[in-house]
Amino acid sequence: MENSPAMRSFETWLDSFINFEKLPQKNMFWLDTMRFFCERLGHPENSSPCFHIAGSKGKGSVSKMIACILQEAGFSVGLYASPHVSDFRERIARPDGFFDDAVYEGAAAELMNAVQSAESEKRIPRTLTWFELVTLYAFLCFRRARTDWNVFEVGLGGRLDATNVVTPKLCCITPIELEHTDYLGDTIEKIAAEKAGIIKPLTSVVVSHQSSISVSRVFQQAAQSADARCAFTDDIIRFRDISYTDDYRMNVCFESPLFSRPVRTTLRMLGSAQAQNAAQAALAVKTAIPSLDEALIEKGLAKASLPARFEIVPYRNAAVVFDGAHTVSSMQNTLSVLTALFPERSCHLLFALAADKNAEAIVPLFRGTFHSITLTKPGLTKHGDLERAAAACKNARLSFTCESDFEKAVHNAFKKAEAASAVLLVSGSFYLAADVKRIMNFC
Repeated sequence: MENSPAMRSFETWLDSFINFEKLPQKNMFWLDTMRFFCERLGHPENSSPCFHIAGSKGKGSVSKMIACILQEAGFSVGLYASPHVSDFRERIARPDGFFDDAVYEGAAAELMNAVQSAESEKRIPRTLTWFELVTLYAFLCFRRARTDWNVFEVGLGGRLDATNVVTPKLCCITPIELEHTDYLGDTIEKIAAEKAGIIKPLTSVVVSHQSSISVSRVFQQAAQSADARCAFTDDIIRFRDISYTDDYRMNVCFESPLFSRPVRTTLRMLGSAQAQNAAQAALAVKTAIPSLDEALIEKGLAKASLPARFEIVPYRNAAVVFDGAHTVSSMQNTLSVLTALFPERSCHLLFALAADKNAEAIVPLFRGTFHSITLTKPGLTKHGDLERAAAACKNARLSFTCESDFEKAVHNAFKKAEAASAVLLVSGSFYLAADVKRIMNFC
């Protein structure tokens, strides 16, 4: 946040609480404290109807697409998403920009007063985490902004995530992968069960393509147990076109019995996974608001974009692609788009992973794609394991440079790309993308 002493003070206060986004720990997740503060604050989580989005990949994109469709339909919309890349307010904003300063500053004062008051009364069930505070802050911001609809992206898992105090009009489950196994379970079915924890009684859920029938069955059974209506995109969406344009965009056309005609649009967000995300977002909003015209869906999807989701930025005579891919499937999608858009240009990679990511499975995907690979830390604050990434490169028999000095690694990678008039992919972590942008003055 810029130029506001009140907001700088608020961010400093937030940073005094434990932040599991940067250094995860076990056994600190339950909802009693969130429920306590929601009640104390007058239940701001219920101020407007909402969508709730969980999944291993694509949930940020689906959230943004839903928010853009709703805004195109004339609604005032609040979007809660993570992580932020350049500005903390990216987490709590409108689809097309930030709220007025008065919204952020008023909500900050309200939250700080509530927490400090509860602390003085010694009534807090457990010390709040950074993400819980930010989630409460989002609730307060949206209430102050008097939004018509809100869209909440889950932070981690679903069942015990801080956002899971909302009662959504509809929830979405994006593709599930084996991730965060220390916290969510050691099988994909256990992870799916945690994600399914956002499904509420007598609501609707839209589930995207999943890797196995067993995962889909988890969601079907959870929906049945909650008497929730469950729709799978694989069953009711058919794609008619996915193709790239000359200006690095993507034409998409899909149809469903729920739509009065095929939905045709041109996305800023690229890759087959984003086509799937667009279809899920469209289906979700059409399910929640059946009268919504398809033209509004098309216009909303066309406006959706997110930083560090195959974000192409020119740099002198090179091109830089910022992408936060950090799972096997998301990296496969990123590399597929990279080779499709830049078939004739050499490509270089600046790569870093958080310590809890699967370097051994991701790194072999790089074979045959990059002229150089530079390994470093995932930004200036996120906890990483550089030695593990290096070992994965050695095992995959890849040539690479390992540089623990973050700024030196960034400048070296950019010099290589510029010298070759090449494409530089900055990938593996949103924190990496954020700090590279700051160092290279892209924000």
